[in-house]
Amino acid sequence: MTSSTNPRVLIVEDDDAMAIALQDGFGYEGYDVTLARDGVEGFRSAAHGNPDLIILDVMLPRMSGLDVCKKLRGEGNGVPIIMLTARGQEIDKVLGLKLGADDYVTKPFSFLELVARTEAVLRRTQGNGGGALEVFRFGDVTLHCKRHEVHKGGEAVALSPREFRLLTYLIEHRGQVVTRERLLSAVWDYPGTPFTRTVDTHMAKLRKKLEDTPADPRYLVTVHRMGYKFVE
Repeated sequence: MTSSTNPRVLIVEDDDAMAIALQDGFGYEGYDVTLARDGVEGFRSAAHGNPDLIILDVMLPRMSGLDVCKKLRGEGNGVPIIMLTARGQEIDKVLGLKLGADDYVTKPFSFLELVARTEAVLRRTQGNGGGALEVFRFGDVTLHCKRHEVHKGGEAVALSPREFRLLTYLIEHRGQVVTRERLLSAVWDYPGTPFTRTVDTHMAKLRKKLEDTPADPRYLVTVHRMGYKFVE
C-alpha cells in the first residue's frame, strides 16, 4: 500500500493503446495508476491493491468486467467502479449498474468527461476529506468508511455501493431528518422526486442487513411524511 496521498485508480483494460492513454492521462492528473490487462488480474489487483476507484472495461479476456464487478460486490468490496462500455451495449450498462457499478462511460469518450465522472464518484463515495468518518460503531455494527467495509456481530456484511453511501450519509447527518429528495440528490445525483421509492427500497434492504428487528428499527428510523433519520 502506497503512502502517497494521491487517489489510487486501477485501470482494467486489455486494449494496449487505450490502457496506455488512460495511464498517462490519469497520471498527468495526479493519480497513482495501476494497470491490469484482463479480468482475473483486475480482480486480484482490486482485492489486494486497495484502489480508491476502478476504471473497468466490460469486454475483457479471462473474466468479463461484469463478472469482476459481481465478484467484488459479492465479497463485500465496495470500491467505486466506473464501467467502460462499447456503443450499443445498453444491456451491459443496465446490468453493470444492477451489479453495483457506480457509473459508466460509453466508448468512444472524452477523457475530460471520464476524469469529471471519476472526481464526482470519488466525492460521493469518500466525501471531501477533513472531518470525514473513518470508523463508526452502533450496536454490534462497525462501519469502516475508508475500507468500505461493514461488520455486524463480527461478521462481514455485503452492502451495495448505494447502500453503503446511503448509510454513511445518514450517519454523517445523524440526529437530522433527511428528506428522500435530499438523499436522492446526495446519494444518487437524481434531481427530482419521481424516484423516491428507490430510497425506500434501499432503506428496507439496509434495515434487513443491519437492524436486529427490521420491522421495528432502532437506528434507521422513518420520520412520517418527511424522510429518514439515523438515531444513536
